[in-house]
Amino acid sequence: MFNKLKQFKDLRDQAKEMQSKLSEESITVKSGGVELTMNGNLELTNVNVDTDTLDPNKKSKIEKDFKDAHADALKKMQRVMAMKMKEMGGLPNIPGLS
Repeated sequence: MFNKLKQFKDLRDQAKEMQSKLSEESITVKSGGVELTMNGNLELTNVNVDTDTLDPNKKSKIEKDFKDAHADALKKMQRVMAMKMKEMGGLPNIPGLS
């Protein structure tokens, strides 16, 4: 029983370490006139809209560009997260959790 508790503590410690490392990661993507920056905690840290795209007739294009840029940033950060997990040895094989 104590062995399982130690495994859970080790897993929690590994998750905290991973979260700390991921918070240091950052990616920036651009779609049309919208640029987004996202950190490893999947938080948008910067949004930049090109002033040329502020024409009121382009509102729907800006909204689409924002959605596309966010989706791209999310996919890229998920890949970064997966690579970091792999570098850290992945998740341990804990009986009862797989």
